[in-house]
Amino acid sequence: MLLDIGGEVGALVITLPAALEGEEIELRPSNFTAGHAVHHAHGHGHGHSHALPHVAVVPRPSPDGEIVHSAVFFEVPQGNYELYVRPDGPVQLTVDVTGGAVTEADWPQ
Repeated sequence: MLLDIGGEVGALVITLPAALEGEEIELRPSNFTAGHAVHHAHGHGHGHSHALPHVAVVPRPSPDGEIVHSAVFFEVPQGNYELYVRPDGPVQLTVDVTGGAVTEADWPQ
């Protein structure tokens, strides 16, 4: 997987339970106010006007051959974020993304 990071832009990899496969995880700045546009950093080809980035939970092979369910957010501006299951699930995880780095976190069980 190739991630375009550097400067004030990082990436976020979340490991999730297999039961969430296919769910969409949404990322919003902790200081988000409804009505403000947020950079939609991924292009997954479906048309919508939703301003917050979201990605599906998918199974991926790990280096040791295990299947790991994860959500990967590319090109995330440095900052503090809240994550939840779309469309409006409760916040399950808060993370700090660092520019120029890949931030990894585990979804609560």
